[in-house]
Amino acid sequence: MIKLLVGLGNPGPSYEDTRHNAGFWWLESVARELNVSLQPERAYFGRCARTTIQGELLWLLEPTTFMNRSGQSVAALARFFKIPPEAILVAHDELDIDPGELKLKKGGGHAGHNGLRDIHAQLGSPDYWRLRIGIGHPGVKSEVVDWVLKKPAPDQREAIEQAMIRSLKALPDLLAGRMDKATAQIHASKPPRPKPAKPPVPPPTPASGSGETL
Repeated sequence: MIKLLVGLGNPGPSYEDTRHNAGFWWLESVARELNVSLQPERAYFGRCARTTIQGELLWLLEPTTFMNRSGQSVAALARFFKIPPEAILVAHDELDIDPGELKLKKGGGHAGHNGLRDIHAQLGSPDYWRLRIGIGHPGVKSEVVDWVLKKPAPDQREAIEQAMIRSLKALPDLLAGRMDKATAQIHASKPPRPKPAKPPVPPPTPASGSGETL
């Protein structure tokens, strides 16, 4: 079973609506779904909530250490409660996925994501689960830092939020450790395709002999 859900982001009002905080957005949607409230916990360097699912304790955690020190927070809570990496799920923004899509995976590299890089280092293992929240790519590597620290366009933010809402349907399987089912649900849940535009209606052809001038 998953025993620790983590959402990554940067603390403070100047960051709260930026793409890099997509992990915070997801964790807060889960907190609302589970009817729990995140509260500051100095011992774990973040905002936390806990609840019981099927008789097992579940923690929710938002590190408030800034992104590049996320592992300090995650490792502090995981070590105290003896939560192994494979029972941890980290939700984070993902450049290589379009807004409106999410992907679930276990293990792998950090791909340059500073939050994952520090979690790798502090846990001493990459073998935790990740929920990769698509934010899209600016198309130019040199623009990535500005991209993640800016607000998404309204249509992109809406697509991201709708994807998060759809992902909550997989939450029972996710928390119960039915990862194959959770993965299938999350990967199959994609934004609806836009309806094709209707072709323009041609103007009526004047009747022969009507006397109209063309």
